[in-house]
Amino acid sequence: MKKAILLSAVAVSLAALCFVVSPATDASASGKKEVTFTRDVASILYNNCAECHRPNDIAPMSLLSYKEVRPWARSIKEKVVNREMPPWSPDPAYGEFSNDHRLAQKDIDTIAAWVDQGAKEGNPKDLPKMPEFVAGGWEIGKPDVVLQMTEEHTVKPDDPDQYINFFIPTNFKEDVWVQAAEIHPSNRRVVHHVIAFVQTPQNMAKRAEDAKAKGEKMGKRAAGGSGLFYLDGNLRRVKMDAPVVDNGCAQKAPGGRQPGGNGEGENEGMLLAGFAPGTGITVYPPGTAKRVPAGTTLMFQIHYSAFRGSLKDSVTDRTSIGLIFAKQPPDKMVITSAAANVMFKIPAGADNHEVVACQTIPRDIQVINYMPHMHLRGKDMKYELVYPDGKRETLLWVPKFSFNWQAVYWLKQPLTIPKGAKFIATAHFDNSTKNKYNPDPKKDVRWGDPTYDEMMIGWMDITIDNPAKAPKPDAARAASGK
Repeated sequence: MKKAILLSAVAVSLAALCFVVSPATDASASGKKEVTFTRDVASILYNNCAECHRPNDIAPMSLLSYKEVRPWARSIKEKVVNREMPPWSPDPAYGEFSNDHRLAQKDIDTIAAWVDQGAKEGNPKDLPKMPEFVAGGWEIGKPDVVLQMTEEHTVKPDDPDQYINFFIPTNFKEDVWVQAAEIHPSNRRVVHHVIAFVQTPQNMAKRAEDAKAKGEKMGKRAAGGSGLFYLDGNLRRVKMDAPVVDNGCAQKAPGGRQPGGNGEGENEGMLLAGFAPGTGITVYPPGTAKRVPAGTTLMFQIHYSAFRGSLKDSVTDRTSIGLIFAKQPPDKMVITSAAANVMFKIPAGADNHEVVACQTIPRDIQVINYMPHMHLRGKDMKYELVYPDGKRETLLWVPKFSFNWQAVYWLKQPLTIPKGAKFIATAHFDNSTKNKYNPDPKKDVRWGDPTYDEMMIGWMDITIDNPAKAPKPDAARAASGK
């Protein structure tokens, strides 16, 4: 999840970041009923748009008040009728998702009728209550605990992209099960993404030992032991002359996270939750949760960006995370998994370069969400599954990937995948002049943290039976009568 938004591009692609997608409409569908902002339109914006269209957030304008919305009225209608907003990229032929952001047809009709009637304000007394999270509240509800960075971090206008690890003790005296999590950057203007990792006491002891041996401050990013990477400041990048493997199915390419274990990379530990443009909050289905062991320290890996000169003054951030605990140990334990290819190389000028990552499923699992990830050259990504009997199935198809809106797609029903099946993620990249977001079409591109490099990760959250609730061997023997 590593990237930095170009605000000039965002101002175009997010100009009405809350509207969407349904067949084209006209105002006549609403008859002659008067439609006003306060009575009819504001509630649609609050429920579907305010998450991003509020002050100091990712969207280029706030859409909370009539004064703020009125200048954008015609653009809003255009984005609605043209099915462009809110952002929702998956092809509807594959998968059903509980967080589908597309507006109901009646909401599209209401917005179009409001604009056609002159975009009237209406009676201020009809204005609905503002969403609580707009005022700094929590979308997940009141957290059981809030953990925050111990001090502020300053981002200056001329700072390069930075990946920085911050450590936050939890002081948990016993294991806890996290049912919901929400990450709050205090300044979304400069925080592109956050990943919260679980650092057990064993992880932290190993970090302290390694830092002491190297004479470094604990938390300093490492290049990794595979020999593929180097550090550019605190940015991790693949060496330009490293071996090239574009098809990770044809030849084993390191990268990714196996269900039940970590893959290549530094000593990160289990991924707990993330924040990025479009990801939304993390709320696991009933009976599922992530385990956070006693004594855990959370590591916030934060990508800060001054957005290439758009930041005028120094600003600060102090990111926090809110957690809601399951009331009892769940039946299913959540693990974040991924198929990734870190060894690809995109030639300069290539407009449809294919990169493939594979992962053989080591045990029976259930998948509950997907999150494809690339950078500015990413065009599309497809998730497929090859079952042990050879049957091939498309799980997800994102034909127009957007770097500026990287959503997690939550399945309405978990997908059961048997042991031995092969998960395949296939992506295409446009490194040509046809890609208006391309940082430099004249350069070959490899994997790396900064936006001007690339990534290819097929994330997904999976569940397995909770090992803590498995019968003990003696109990199992007694139950079987042996």
